[in-house]
Amino acid sequence: MVVENLASASLAESILAPLCEQHKTAIAFHFWGLAPPADCPRLHSCDPDAIDLDKYWVYYSKECDNALHDGGRHIATRTHADIVDCVSKLKSGMLREDIKSLLRSKLTSPHLNEDEMLDNSIDLSASLLLMTSFGSHTYGFSGQSSVCWSKGSLQYFIRSYFAPEMRLANENVKLEKIFKASNLVRIAGLEIEWTDNLADHLRMTDDDKRVHIFHHASFLEAQRNGTGTLLPEGLAEETLRTLALLFPTCDLETKRWISGLPNYSGLDKRLGQCGRLKTDNRRIDRFVFWRDRLVMLKQAFDEAQPKTIRQWWYDSRNGVQWYTFWVAVLVLVLTVVFGLVQSVEGALQVYVSFKALNADGGSLIHGGG
Repeated sequence: MVVENLASASLAESILAPLCEQHKTAIAFHFWGLAPPADCPRLHSCDPDAIDLDKYWVYYSKECDNALHDGGRHIATRTHADIVDCVSKLKSGMLREDIKSLLRSKLTSPHLNEDEMLDNSIDLSASLLLMTSFGSHTYGFSGQSSVCWSKGSLQYFIRSYFAPEMRLANENVKLEKIFKASNLVRIAGLEIEWTDNLADHLRMTDDDKRVHIFHHASFLEAQRNGTGTLLPEGLAEETLRTLALLFPTCDLETKRWISGLPNYSGLDKRLGQCGRLKTDNRRIDRFVFWRDRLVMLKQAFDEAQPKTIRQWWYDSRNGVQWYTFWVAVLVLVLTVVFGLVQSVEGALQVYVSFKALNADGGSLIHGGG
């Protein structure tokens, strides 16, 4: 009750106002049932295993800022309290159409675009609650794919949307240790697009040249450790396991690679701290929600052929091919080096002979005089 009273008293400010710690504590409590840091050590910044939602709050502020573009003409939401109120209705299982009717009754004056404003308000709250992009982005600007939820309860819709789909054959798919994010870039030449949209996780675009990765491990931990999440049971845990697969903890190569990324400061700090999968847990049939996308990503990785010296150096998938290539390179280098040495040696011999010939010619001239 103390936290609830605190939340009610502190959230009446505009969503454009900077978030203070009081706001964050109250919102996290209402969204996911997370207790304040004093009662939940895992939310304390001094704890090395803490759930640090810093990057989530960056996302929250960005979405609110986008929502109020054009003077806020496209959305009814104005305060953090409006968002929390809508989220409570979403979590209670209310139908979208019923929530919309309640929000309409709270409007203080008629608007020509009331339906748009109310739909955008509901979509904003759902997006912030689940870090999944809802709506058509009529109130913001995003390169993400959108989830279209138009009726029914959010809980029923989101569980249907993320329902396991295993359509692709996976008998020959093996997720070896070499299958990790750094090698997707260095060997397969893929580009990683970091996303704030859970629905885009592991989605491939640009003719399978780019893969989107949801990097908010702390948000996923909050879903797993909080209460009342609307995500399907096991989705947050499996998403964390995909991050452990691609960014294995204690892998020095991965650690150096992540820290060297140009946008490293913008990534969730827990990205490389999701654990390391044992052989048995790396089997493709251990994944149900993301299985098909993992199959497609692994296929793109397996089919990629090295095109640069750098890619050849890191590509040890085929040991015989790797050794054959580098032996051929070594032979070529040695051939060039020895050829260069012989050329230099021959040039020196010609130079020495020429100098000797000039010296002998000079002696004869002087002797004849």
